Amino acid sequence: MSLVAAYVVPHPPLAVPEVGRGSESGIAATLAGYREVARRIEEIAPETILIVSPHSAYYADWIYLGAGDGAAGSLSQFGASEVSFALQYDEAFRDALAACADAAGLPAGCVSERARELDHGVLVPLYYLEQRYPSENYRAVSIGGSGVAREELLAFGRCMAKTAADLDRKAVLLVSGDLSHKLKADGPYGFDPAAPRFDEAFAAVVESGDPAGFADLDPSMCEDAAECGLSGFIMLAGALGEAQAGGAAFSSELLSYEGPFGVGYGVAAFEPTGEKQAAANGEETARGVADASDADHLVALARATVEQYVRTKSVPTAPTLPSSLPERAACFVSIHTASTGELRGCIGTIEPVQPTLADEVIENAVSASTRDPRFPAIAPCELDDLSISVDVLFPPEPATVADLDERRYGVIVTQGFKRGLLLPDLEGVDTVEEQIRIACMKAGIDPRGGFDRIDIERFEVVRHE
Repeated sequence: MSLVAAYVVPHPPLAVPEVGRGSESGIAATLAGYREVARRIEEIAPETILIVSPHSAYYADWIYLGAGDGAAGSLSQFGASEVSFALQYDEAFRDALAACADAAGLPAGCVSERARELDHGVLVPLYYLEQRYPSENYRAVSIGGSGVAREELLAFGRCMAKTAADLDRKAVLLVSGDLSHKLKADGPYGFDPAAPRFDEAFAAVVESGDPAGFADLDPSMCEDAAECGLSGFIMLAGALGEAQAGGAAFSSELLSYEGPFGVGYGVAAFEPTGEKQAAANGEETARGVADASDADHLVALARATVEQYVRTKSVPTAPTLPSSLPERAACFVSIHTASTGELRGCIGTIEPVQPTLADEVIENAVSASTRDPRFPAIAPCELDDLSISVDVLFPPEPATVADLDERRYGVIVTQGFKRGLLLPDLEGVDTVEEQIRIACMKAGIDPRGGFDRIDIERFEVVRHE
């Protein structure tokens, strides 16, 4: 194996509810991004996770590797001593990485035992990772940010990928770093026009698919923006460049970005294109199954809404969705108990009623989790065992029974003021006639008088799950 994926996450302590005490709701998109990264890492199941944090031991002329057999830490300095984690280090990987760096003439290695306590740059991402992929499942290598030359950061990143390949490790790189710190005049660090430019440049590099662009960002702009993650981003570029030189191909995706408190928070994913393409090719496009990137945004938003509303009775601010998604559309949010597959709530709209698709998802996620009359409201203790999907509806069109396909099309039945809908491709619904009968039952229409007395419409959906 080798380096199989890399992720960028921020590290605001308030992202941890025990620290934020409600203020974390102001960065709902970031929290959804954390959860999505944790979900993806759980799917990958790496043996080793390389964690870069600018708040570990940071040297202007040295790249620090966490010493010893492991480290632990808590968020006690932020008033949450109960939030604590420990990591066991992959000593063989760390020592081989140090040897690779030494052979390349790079200033890197373990120089002391000082940094035995995990910093918040590691602890905040661990808070979300532990919920999906506990540290008992992997070993870690702790790496500090560094002020060494960009060429050396790139070369050190290449050593990361080389070491993973040489040791045949299934490894993931997790870079913890906030973006600019001067986005708002009333923020903790004031405003500098370089700050939004830096964040825009970060997003542009991610969306370009070429992380090598991190090493080309204007140094003056970076300094004026007061960023704190760039050295790790450049290491990432070197690591992925080395993996690509070995034949791997990666796609990049900006999962979220926001800066409501004056500091930029970005979540990004760099993953193999081959696996994504294989997953996409495994579904029939006629069935309307969403691609992974779009699904991540809508399902993550629905999940963040359910979790926030169930816990706090508040909802996240509607984010700006990718241009590949419709600006406005009807949708259904379906919630199942993950362990049993049982339906737990499903609410949606036949036509859009909210100003944006994001608003539509938020409203329907709240309704599906707490207002479906068939079920009691979801309780906080259920949140870890939920499977959520979002169906985005295309506009309906008149149809006859012959025009229907229970796998491809949903159906709307109308008789007078009674109207019912059934989504397509549902388990246990194997014929068009059965689909129509169930839709009629939901509407309170008696289908025994014949389908010719019922107005029928069909619609297609894009299913995000």
